Amino acid sequence: MQVILGMVLGALLLIAGVYIHDSQSTSTVASGPNAASGRTIVNWDVASADWRAMKARAHEDWIRLSSR
Repeated sequence: MQVILGMVLGALLLIAGVYIHDSQSTSTVASGPNAASGRTIVNWDVASADWRAMKARAHEDWIRLSSR
């Protein structure tokens, strides 16, 4: 149980760290010599869209399974 809790906590800390790093770095829209070094690690717009699609698909599957 401690191993699973440690893995979940580690994943949450990793995501929080990447989000904090990305929120303090330059946007990918920036141009110039610093644009390559200031890029974000994660494209959060794409991640948000994928998360919404996964939640919608899980909700539809739950409705389909629970209606049987």
